[in-house]
Amino acid sequence: MSPLDSLHEGRLRGIADRTTPAALAALLSVLAGVLVFLVATDLFPYHSANHDEAVYLQQAHLLLDGRLWFTTDHPAAFRPWFFVHDGARLYPKYSPVPAAVFALGVAVDVPRLALALVAVANAGLLAWLASAAFDARTGALAVVFLAASPLFVFTSSVFLPYAPTAMFDLGFVVCYIRAHRRQSLRYAALAGTAIGIAFFARPYTAVVFATPFICHALWSLARALRGGSNTHVRAAIARYAAVALPGLAFVALTLAYNHVVTGAALRFPYAAFAPLDGLGFGRRRILGRVVDYTPTLALRANAHVLYEFATRWTAFGPLGTALAGIGIAATVGRTAVGWLRDRVRGDASAGHSDRSIADDRPALPDGRATLPDRHVRWLLVGVLVAVAVGNVAFWGNLNVLGTLSDPTDGLIAGFGPYYHFDALAPLSVFGAAGALWLFRGVASIARTRLSARGVRAVVLALLLVAAPVLAVAEQNAVGPPLDEHRAYTERYERAYDPFENRAFDRALVFVPTPYGDWLAHPFQSLYNQPGFAGDRVYALDRGGGNLAVLGSFANRTPYRYTYRGEWQPDAMATGRIVPHLQRLQVRSGTSHRITTTVGVPNGSDTASVRLVADGGAVQRTVGGQFNGTLAVEWQVTPDGTRILGAGSRGFDGTTTVSIGDELALVVTFVQPGGATVTYRYEIVTSVDDGRARLLWPPETEVCRLTTDCGHEGTYVPSADDYLPGVSANATIETSNRTADRTTDRSVGLPGLSPFVPDSDQRT
Repeated sequence: MSPLDSLHEGRLRGIADRTTPAALAALLSVLAGVLVFLVATDLFPYHSANHDEAVYLQQAHLLLDGRLWFTTDHPAAFRPWFFVHDGARLYPKYSPVPAAVFALGVAVDVPRLALALVAVANAGLLAWLASAAFDARTGALAVVFLAASPLFVFTSSVFLPYAPTAMFDLGFVVCYIRAHRRQSLRYAALAGTAIGIAFFARPYTAVVFATPFICHALWSLARALRGGSNTHVRAAIARYAAVALPGLAFVALTLAYNHVVTGAALRFPYAAFAPLDGLGFGRRRILGRVVDYTPTLALRANAHVLYEFATRWTAFGPLGTALAGIGIAATVGRTAVGWLRDRVRGDASAGHSDRSIADDRPALPDGRATLPDRHVRWLLVGVLVAVAVGNVAFWGNLNVLGTLSDPTDGLIAGFGPYYHFDALAPLSVFGAAGALWLFRGVASIARTRLSARGVRAVVLALLLVAAPVLAVAEQNAVGPPLDEHRAYTERYERAYDPFENRAFDRALVFVPTPYGDWLAHPFQSLYNQPGFAGDRVYALDRGGGNLAVLGSFANRTPYRYTYRGEWQPDAMATGRIVPHLQRLQVRSGTSHRITTTVGVPNGSDTASVRLVADGGAVQRTVGGQFNGTLAVEWQVTPDGTRILGAGSRGFDGTTTVSIGDELALVVTFVQPGGATVTYRYEIVTSVDDGRARLLWPPETEVCRLTTDCGHEGTYVPSADDYLPGVSANATIETSNRTADRTTDRSVGLPGLSPFVPDSDQRT
């Protein structure tokens, strides 16, 4: 073979060596996106325990509709979780950048497609970055480490800002490296644009991530000014100016957004929502959570978070972190050896290369190496340090821990330390580098002592031993959060059952408020579209305020969504929830005669009947044999409400109680031994132009040992956990009834009985 042929063959082999791992990395990146899409679709069909997802999805819909906020005459009834209430405006506390990314999927009616595309981008950028720091094989393996990290899989599969922000951060690094190695102002400008967008998305995250690169830029400029040629100095200044200017432009855009939304450029929306929810130490507060965030507490919390990160949320658990440690140690060791070698030789310029790991990169016009591999590795080490140190000043790392030192409590149990998401990239790179270094070391030792066949046997044995160990480590890392997410999904699958396969004709649905007056918290799948458009509008069930909301949505049919049981934040809670969706109507007239028939619990022979309203209360006692049921007749008029009779016994109907926003009929039975069973009927009322308006049917509770038990006692006809004898229904007859434009529809939901237009509507 001629020397020319040998050279040609060597070049082809080199191209193949680079192309095959690069193609593999591309394939693995796509598979990472497929994995995220499948997890997002199958594991999180109703979103996750982090209810911020609904915030970003509503924001995405707003952006697609050309809006930055909701406007409504009833902001208290429509305020979503983590939205700022400013007069008639409701705007999200978060930046619009992540929502804009998610809007790509929302626009094509496949929202989770955006999550998959972000995952592909993150994996692909990481592969390129690992190749730039080490080689193409490391790039392909780094994608495996990333996709095997529970923090990456679970956090990338939900509508949260950490993966999209990391995408822009990684885009910045890739363009920053290319700007140096290709001497490209275009890539420099792209780098500045990427980090500027990341700043707009999450300012502190972007600043922390960029800190090592800012230090590198300042160091490079200082070196150029100290000893470089004029050409080199001008090129360095132009390059860093091209990075800085677009970045600063997006900083200006961020401040402009703040001014438009909050009225002050330096007042971020999150600060408008909770002024003490910020960086630094001292008193910190968001909603009811108040903490004195001292440096000592910060260090304790972050130590726990980093421990969980290293042992439970990286690829293969602690084994993956150990491999990353080997990769970092190898980087430090090689740098130290190179530095000592240069000192011994007295050739400082030799330190610019590291021939042990492909380090031949383009050179500047004056012959100096530009951003060699070892510099990229050290920048990645710098990112790890910056993320770990920078997060100490952010009290959110305490909030992810429900209880210090308990990994099964708080959001960290399901998603891991997501404020450290940016640390996954360098850790995956060094994990891959460490694994390859270890593998190559074993293979090298085997080659010096064994035949080619023996080397293959050693390698095969090593793989056979490592595979099950890594599989068990991965299962231990993924298993607990996976179980928690499955429990959450099963719980919400039951909760949303009344909405499944139902056709709505311009509905207004009142939803319960187990966590306070917030929409989409905890029912984050029930959120509103911009302009309150669509087949469904959701409003908070606020009792007396419901009639006013109905007045503003005269063309919608009202429903009440409720449930029986205790709603618990813990997804693994064993309590059963029985959901119930009930068609409503407004009854308006000069008089309403209501007959409430309740079942008599076994053994009861005494009952008290009480009407409670804003104007006071009236009570009657009934005794004797009830024959299984007790019928109570009562009347509501604009002048007040009164009890007419109970069972066969009539009462003096002159004693009335004036009505306000709400009234309740309370029927309590006393059982042998003193135990009680209480039926509670609550009705929203108002008086308008000489007519009494009622929201019908009433909310009904069946309580034991108390007269008001909330959702734990909500009466749902399909529930099967009542005491023997318990039953409830009610009918209403309205005199001089006028058609109410919000309720004169007789079309109901499939599977739900429509309202009878005039009377005799049972609960």
